Amino acid sequence: MNLEKAAEYIRNGKLVAFPTETVYGLGANALDPFAVSKIFELKERPAFDPLIVHIESIESAEQLADTKNNKFHRLAEKFWPGPLTIVLPKKKIIPDIVTSGLDTVGLRMPNHKIALELIKLSGCPIAAPSANKFGRVSPTSAQHVKKYFPQIDCIIDGGKTQVGIESTVIYLYEDSFEILRPGIITSEEIETEVSLKPINKKRKISAPGMMKSHYSPAKPIYILNETLLRKIDFNKAGLLSFTKKYDKFFKKVITLSESMDLKECAVNLFSAIHLLEDSDVEIIIAEPVPETGIGIAIMDRLKKAAYKTMKSIN
Repeated sequence: MNLEKAAEYIRNGKLVAFPTETVYGLGANALDPFAVSKIFELKERPAFDPLIVHIESIESAEQLADTKNNKFHRLAEKFWPGPLTIVLPKKKIIPDIVTSGLDTVGLRMPNHKIALELIKLSGCPIAAPSANKFGRVSPTSAQHVKKYFPQIDCIIDGGKTQVGIESTVIYLYEDSFEILRPGIITSEEIETEVSLKPINKKRKISAPGMMKSHYSPAKPIYILNETLLRKIDFNKAGLLSFTKKYDKFFKKVITLSESMDLKECAVNLFSAIHLLEDSDVEIIIAEPVPETGIGIAIMDRLKKAAYKTMKSIN
């Protein structure tokens, strides 16, 4: 479907699945509470989990949220468009359903030509979580979206996403910030580039991806450890490989990066999980990566994906 038609869908209160640089989003007019309610219904998403609002300019952010904090503008100028969501005090124009009744809203300007053009043509901000069933593996291609939602009339195919995991989400204080969801933009980058201090207040759910269990495939997924190595039936297992140390044991192996590059691992993570989920293996084993830099975001996704299964072996 062309972008003009997709924008018409948005204006008419319908849902559109579209690509961003991170993952595919399921979008609706952020200012139309009835349209937004369709997102929660289709995704089977709990009402307490707020949505991110996608915009195409800093001026749009100023209309939707309190942007008086001068650090906001420094963040936006440095990292927008890009995979950074900034949580700010919202203005009344944002319906409560978008923010799950919170007085804050997460805003992001995606670094993707299709996404930006769709927002511009629609003439409104677009509320969009990932285009998947709630708690499942995020989609990095139009085919993944179709797997979850074959009934959607409008899916814009923009190919495979370039970042592969969801945006970094931060809560912005006066002279500090808190990482609510790690992503490819790291805490160290923000601290260095914008002279903000990272803190950890352990806020309640105020952004997507903050639940303990999330990103889970339909098949059991585990993070590789010594206990699992003694218990695994390798003939039934698929491996998300990082070091290639264990490749020879497994029925099916997908290497996340031939050079063990963490950025490449992030790009390939969800698509690799989808491949194993759709294959003939019965369980998925993920080799852990170093928890430094982007590795923090990768392990955040893996730990949440495997939260329920790992509890069963501990």
